[in-house]
Amino acid sequence: MKFLVLILFVCPSFLFSQNEDAWVFLTDKENVEASIANPISILTQKAIDKKQRFNITIDARDVPVNENYITQIKAQTGIAVLAKSKWFNAVHVRGSETDIKALAVLSFVDSIDFADDNLNTSKSVADKIVNKFEGIKTTFNYGSATNQIEMISGDNLHLDDFTGSGITIAIFDSGFPNVNTMGGFERLRNAGNILDVYDFVNRDTDVYNAEQHYHGTLVLSTMAGYIENSYVGTAPDASYYLFITEDVSSETPAEESYWVEAAERADSLGVDIINTSLGYKVFDNASYTYTDAEMNGYTTFITRGANIAFEKGLLLITSAGNEGTDGITAPADSPNTLSIGAVNSNGNYASFSSVGSSIQPTQKPDVVAQGESSVLINTNNNISTASGTSFSSPILAGGIACLWQALPSKTPEEIMQLVRQSASQYATPDYFLGYGIPNLYNAYNLGLSVKNTSLTQLKVYPNPTSGKVYFSGINGETSITVFNVLGKFLGYYNFTSETETMDFSFLKSGVYFFKIEQDNSSRTIKFIKE
Repeated sequence: MKFLVLILFVCPSFLFSQNEDAWVFLTDKENVEASIANPISILTQKAIDKKQRFNITIDARDVPVNENYITQIKAQTGIAVLAKSKWFNAVHVRGSETDIKALAVLSFVDSIDFADDNLNTSKSVADKIVNKFEGIKTTFNYGSATNQIEMISGDNLHLDDFTGSGITIAIFDSGFPNVNTMGGFERLRNAGNILDVYDFVNRDTDVYNAEQHYHGTLVLSTMAGYIENSYVGTAPDASYYLFITEDVSSETPAEESYWVEAAERADSLGVDIINTSLGYKVFDNASYTYTDAEMNGYTTFITRGANIAFEKGLLLITSAGNEGTDGITAPADSPNTLSIGAVNSNGNYASFSSVGSSIQPTQKPDVVAQGESSVLINTNNNISTASGTSFSSPILAGGIACLWQALPSKTPEEIMQLVRQSASQYATPDYFLGYGIPNLYNAYNLGLSVKNTSLTQLKVYPNPTSGKVYFSGINGETSITVFNVLGKFLGYYNFTSETETMDFSFLKSGVYFFKIEQDNSSRTIKFIKE
C-alpha cells in the first residue's frame, strides 16, 4: 500500500470536500415481536441452536433493517447507501454534508453521526477507524509450517483428532484469488468446506477473481491450506465463509460498516469464529482518523460492532496491528476480541507488532503467535513466507478452532480465557507479548479440569423496572456491564455480596441488557426500563 500513501501526500485537501461519510440511525424496525417469536424467519437453525446452547437472547438487534426506509434514503438527492447494520439499526451513507443533514427531516431517522467528528453537532461516546492490513489421531507432515503450529502446540490437538471439524470460521479480508482452483485448497474444496462467499464492497460473489487483492488467500492458507508432506494449516478440517470487507483502493469509514454487516451475516449463519486480519485507525481523510485515546475498546464503530458480535456468541480473533509503538488498532482494542500480536520463529517480539497501552480497558495484545516470516501458500500455489500480525492471527485462530472442537461446551469467553491462561507469561503480562505464547494443548487439559461456574441461580428483579433493580444469588466476585439495545456501553460494576441493589431510574424507557460475568462464565439478561 506504499503507492497509495505516496499519492495521499500530494493530493490536495479539496478532493475530500465533496463527499462525507456518515451513519444514519433509524427509529424502529418492522415486525420485531413476530420475528423474535419466529426466529427461523431471521436466523438460520444453526444460529438459533448455538444461541440456545449458550443461553444468548434473540432480540430486536437480530431483526433486519426496514428495507422500505433504506429505499426512501436511497431516493434522496445526492445520497449513496453503502452498507446497513441490523445491530445498530443504521445505514452507512455517503454524500455532501448538506444532503446528509437533510435526511434528518425523514420521520424514521433518529440521528446522524458523521465520520468527521467536527461535523457532528454533539459529541457521543459512540462516535466513531483505519489502517490497512495488519501486514501483509491424525498425523500430518507440516513441512515448513512445522514451527508455527508447534509453537502453539496445535499439532498435539491434531494428534488427538481435533482438526477443526464442526467449527465454522468466517474470514473478513480483501480478496481470495485462485482459492477456487489452487492445489493448496483442493482438500478444502473436495470436502465441501467452503460454505459460501460474498463481497460486501462490490455486492457480488466474485471473490476469487485475479483482480481481487490476494491478502485473504494468504490468510486462509495458514488455516486451511494443505499440500501433502509439505504444508498443513492449523485448522484443515474447519468450514469457512469467505467475506470481502476491505476496499484496497481507499481507506474510508465505509470499511468498518462493511465489517459490521459481515459480522451480522456471520451471526445469522451460526458462525463460530471470525478472523479479522485488518485494523483501522487512520483514514485517507484525516478528519475521520481516530486518536490514540479513542482506541479504548468502546468508541470506534467497528469495535462497537465487535462488542455486539461477542455478545451474540461469536468468538472474535483479530490482528493487533503492525504499528509497533504507535499502538493497537480497532477492533483489536475491544475487551471482547482476542487480539494477536506477533513474534519471530524463536518466540521473540517482532518489532512491527502493535504495542498495547493503558488506554485499552484490558490487556492488549492478549497473546502472540508467529507473525514474522510466517509460512503460507501464495496465489501461485507456492509455499512462501510473509510477515505481519495478519498471519499470527489466523495461525492462532485455526488452532483455537481445534481447541473449541475439543471443548464444545465452552463459551467463547471461556475459550478465550483458557487460551490466555495457557500462555507463557500469564502471570506477568506486558504490552509487547500480552500474556505470551499460548499452549493450546495445555489449554485443552485445563478446560477438561475446570468446571463451568453456574450463573443460573442469579436472579434480576423486578423486570420490567421503574428504577431499582435487585440482583440476588451472587456467588463470589461478579461484574455486570450494562448496554442499550444498540450495544452502546453504559456502565460497568463489580459486585461481591450475595444481594446487590442498583438504581437505574436515570435511564430512559426502553430495552437494556446486563452482561453478567463470574469466573469463566457469562450470562446476558434483557431487562426493560419502564
